[in-house]
Amino acid sequence: MAEPTGLISDRIIYPDTDGQPMTESDATRDYLIYGVEVLRLYFKSRPNVYVSGNLFVYYEEGNPRASISPDVFVIFGVSNRQRRSYKTWQEDGKLPSFVLEITSRTTKRQDEEEKPRLYARLGVEEYFQYDPTADYLNPQLRGSHLIDGSYQPLPLDTTAEGVPFIHSRVLGLDLQLHSPYAGLGIAPQPKALRFYDPTTGTKLLNREEVEQVREALEQENDLIQQERDTAQQERDIAQRRAAALAARLRELGIDPEEIA
Repeated sequence: MAEPTGLISDRIIYPDTDGQPMTESDATRDYLIYGVEVLRLYFKSRPNVYVSGNLFVYYEEGNPRASISPDVFVIFGVSNRQRRSYKTWQEDGKLPSFVLEITSRTTKRQDEEEKPRLYARLGVEEYFQYDPTADYLNPQLRGSHLIDGSYQPLPLDTTAEGVPFIHSRVLGLDLQLHSPYAGLGIAPQPKALRFYDPTTGTKLLNREEVEQVREALEQENDLIQQERDTAQQERDIAQRRAAALAARLRELGIDPEEIA
């Protein structure tokens, strides 16, 4: 933890919360948690990458009002540790390089106007918006990259399977939009946001999905071991029967090897 600077601002209170509910809907909360979880797991082996969300980021010492609180953000070049809030003057001036806002019609003005202007001024390289309920964004995902002080849209591409996605150059990941009930004859639903590693083609898993994979692997290993045990038991039975037969043949004066 950084040492106090000795300035009067050290005695200024920088709140950890604004006293308001974390989010306005289940979908917003769920995707906020999902984004933070999968990115933390993805970067867990890199101690100089900090992933968080819905946390106050103070960017001007001595001014508690100078803060942002992105839904999901990634900062490179700072320690991966837990914080109650993030103060740039204690972190070598580092600010988020990637921001994802889980947007809705009620936050449209902030997400479309106020936040992009502030994020651009602060130098946030990439700014993404995802509308989980498809209230107003069509398509539901939008991404932009900071060029010469203003955001330019990132292209929405399509995978070979027809899945829309935007590539994040900052993260090195694809943000894909998946139809949850595709091919089941169910009416179109809002598309689900998922992070993919384009180098391996694999989906980034959250903790629940990692646990499901682990349990499935354990079950598969148990079945394999059961099959091996069964096969060994059958071999043991066959060997005992062969030994008993050989012993009986010897009792009758017959050499088992001559029969074989």
